[in-house]
Amino acid sequence: MSAVLVGTNIGVDEEGYLLNHHDWTPLIAEQLAQQQQLILHDEHWQILYAIRDFYQQYQRSPTTRVLLKFLGQKLGSEKSTSIYVMTLFGDGTPAKTVARLAGLPKPTNCI
Repeated sequence: MSAVLVGTNIGVDEEGYLLNHHDWTPLIAEQLAQQQQLILHDEHWQILYAIRDFYQQYQRSPTTRVLLKFLGQKLGSEKSTSIYVMTLFGDGTPAKTVARLAGLPKPTNCI
């Protein structure tokens, strides 16, 4: 399956996650966010880059609990609450939305 992002066919799975995280660019993140009626601001980018750092370090996408703990360590406790992340990225499972926009695989244990 593929999606046209930044004018190119990019491989995505049935849930919209990039098949190859190396295909990700900030422009792709913006287009994925637009599909969810989100406009990315500095606060969003801090979290997207933090989760990409996590993935580079651990070779996996974090679940919500792990994501929030990592954000606390990386960005400070005020940016590590589920309410803060859900306010930015919408209701649902924050880890799934953040991973999708960051071009990473769906976190394991997320339905």
